[in-house]
Amino acid sequence: MAEELKKLTGRVQSVECGKGIEGLNYEDLCIQPDVELPEGYKPPKFEMFDGTCDPKGHLITWCDKLVGVGKNERIRMKLFMRSLTGDALSWYISQNLKKFNTENAPDVFYIQNLKKKPTKTFSEYVTRWRSEAAKVRPALEEE
Repeated sequence: MAEELKKLTGRVQSVECGKGIEGLNYEDLCIQPDVELPEGYKPPKFEMFDGTCDPKGHLITWCDKLVGVGKNERIRMKLFMRSLTGDALSWYISQNLKKFNTENAPDVFYIQNLKKKPTKTFSEYVTRWRSEAAKVRPALEEE
């Protein structure tokens, strides 16, 4: 048991120290490696957003839980990732923080032509449609 703990500790330290795993170092793996949370700050438990429910409602709830962070936008964005799961998290991780990624994003015409497959339920179709619609660039606007 002690040997396994020692191996695991070594692996974690190698990532933290920049030695990397499979050619990646901590800075490559961390979206915002230079952002530190305030000492003693305990992040709240966020409700998870998977891209299929109301994004505006999620953002309102997420902002409401950011007590103690102040107005530091970089810390807020670091914490935002902790509220995402599934397709929403995959999308967020795939973004280039310096330039918004529009490559391979579906357009409105693709979304308009999505059809329910005969083997799928309506609920499964709606979930798929919402997931694809969230990827559209430019974003679909609500009326």
